[in-house]
Amino acid sequence: MAKTPRFTRQGKTADGSGDEPGRGSRDPDQQRLAAQEKHPVDQGMPPVKLFTTGLQHVAAMYAGVVAPPLVIGAAVGLSPSELTFLTGASLFMAGIATLLQTLGFWKVGARLPFVNGVTFATVAPMLAINKSEGPADALPVIFGATMVAAALGFVIAPFFSKLVRFFPPVVTGSVITLIGVSLMPVAFNWAQGGNAKDPDYGGFDNIGMAGATLLIVLLLRRFTSGFLKQIAVLIGLVVGTLAAIPVGITDFTAVEQADLVGFPTPFHFGAPQFALAAIISMCVVMLVSMTESTADMLALGEVVDRPSGEKTIAAGLRADTLGSFVSPFFNGFLCSAFAQNIGLVAMTRIRSRFVVATGGGILIVMGLCPLAAGLIAAVPQPVLGGAGVVLFGSVAASGIQTLLKADLGKDNNVLIVGTALAVGIIPIAAPDFYHAFPEGAKIILDSGISTGCVTAVVLNLVFNHLGRSRRDDEVVAHPMEPGEGIPHPREGAPA
Repeated sequence: MAKTPRFTRQGKTADGSGDEPGRGSRDPDQQRLAAQEKHPVDQGMPPVKLFTTGLQHVAAMYAGVVAPPLVIGAAVGLSPSELTFLTGASLFMAGIATLLQTLGFWKVGARLPFVNGVTFATVAPMLAINKSEGPADALPVIFGATMVAAALGFVIAPFFSKLVRFFPPVVTGSVITLIGVSLMPVAFNWAQGGNAKDPDYGGFDNIGMAGATLLIVLLLRRFTSGFLKQIAVLIGLVVGTLAAIPVGITDFTAVEQADLVGFPTPFHFGAPQFALAAIISMCVVMLVSMTESTADMLALGEVVDRPSGEKTIAAGLRADTLGSFVSPFFNGFLCSAFAQNIGLVAMTRIRSRFVVATGGGILIVMGLCPLAAGLIAAVPQPVLGGAGVVLFGSVAASGIQTLLKADLGKDNNVLIVGTALAVGIIPIAAPDFYHAFPEGAKIILDSGISTGCVTAVVLNLVFNHLGRSRRDDEVVAHPMEPGEGIPHPREGAPA
C-alpha cells in the first residue's frame, strides 16, 4: 500500500516532490486531506462556540487582569473615574497582547491558545516606584521603565528561548506542577471574598457560594456531554452569579455606573519618564516574567499536544515583550502569559487558538465599552474561587502527567522534583520568609514559579550532567536533550 505523502510547512512533501494541499494544489481530495491533518490548535469552530468558549477564558482571567491596575491606581490616589479608565486600558491591552500571542505575525506570537494580560509580578516594584517618585510622577515613570524593559526583552527573546534545552520532563513536570500549586492560594482567596479587610471575608456565605459553584462545575462535567460539558465553567460562573444575588454578594454597581463607550487615550496620565532605578527594577521583573512565560509555554505545549521548542518560545516571548512595549502608550502595564487559563484548556480539551483569540477580541471590546466590563466584574469573587479550584488543580494534574514521562525510579530525579517543589512553595507556605532580603532580591524570590524553575534546572545539571561519565552504572536523562514529550530546540532540524 502506498504511503500518504507527508507535507511540510513550505508547501512540499517530505521528499520535496509535490505541493502542499490547499496551497499549490487544486485537487479537492488533497485539500480535504490537509484539513483533516490540521492540528486541533489551528482548527476553527462555529461562531457561537467561539464566543461562548472565548468568554469562558475571559471570565477565568478577568480578576487577574484588573487586580494590578486597581492596586496601583489606589496607591497613586486616582479618582474613581480615573481608576475605571486605568482598568479599561489594562483590559484593552490584554486583548491586543492576546491577539499578538494567538494569531501572531512574522516571528511574533507562539500561536497557541495563550491569554495575555497584566502580570501581578510588576505590582511590588511599581509600588516601590510610587514610594520613591511620589504619586504625581509614579505612573509616567512606571510607563517609561516598562517600555525600556520590554524593548530589552524583545531583543534578547531568541537567546532566552534557548533555555528550552534545559527543560527535560523532570524539569518541566516540576515547573508545571508548581504553577498549579502556586495558583491555588489565588482561588482560595477568591473563595473567601477576595478582600481580607472585608468583615465578611471567609464567611459562610462566601465559602458556601464557592463550594456551590465548584459542585455545579463538577456535576456538569460528570453528567453532561459535548458542548455543555466544554463550557461547564462558564455555566457554573453564570449560575453561581445568579444564585449569589439573594445571598447579597453580587454587586452590580459597576454596571450601573459604567459608560457605554470609552477609549484609552494615549498617554492620558502624562508622557513617559525614564528613571534609572525604576528601569533596572522593571528589567529584573521582565526577566522573571520571561522565565514564567517560558515555563507556561512549555506547560501549554504539553496540554495541547504541540510541544514548544526554541522557535515557539522565542515567538511567544516576542509577543509578550511587544505587547508590553505598546501597552504604556495606552496607559497599560507589562503584559505576560496567564497560567490560570492553561487549566481551562486542560480541563475542557478545547485546544483551538482561535477560541482564545476570540477572548482577546472580547477583552478589547470590554476595554472600549466599560458597560461590558462591568458585566464581567459583577461575577462575585467567591464564585470565581469555586471555579478556580478546578482550573488551577487541572494545571497541577498536567504537571504530574508530565512527570510520568520522567524516570522517577532514579533517586536523582526524585531529589530534583522534591527540592524544586519545596523551594517553589516557600512564598506560599511562608510569605515572609524573605522579609530580610533586599527589595530587588525579593522581586525574584517571591516568585515561587521562577525560583522553583531555576532550582529544577540547576539540580538537573548537577545530578544528571556534571560528572556523568563517572556514573556509568546509572542511566540518566541528559539535561541538554529535551527528552520524551519535548521537541528538539531546533524545530524541524534533522536528528
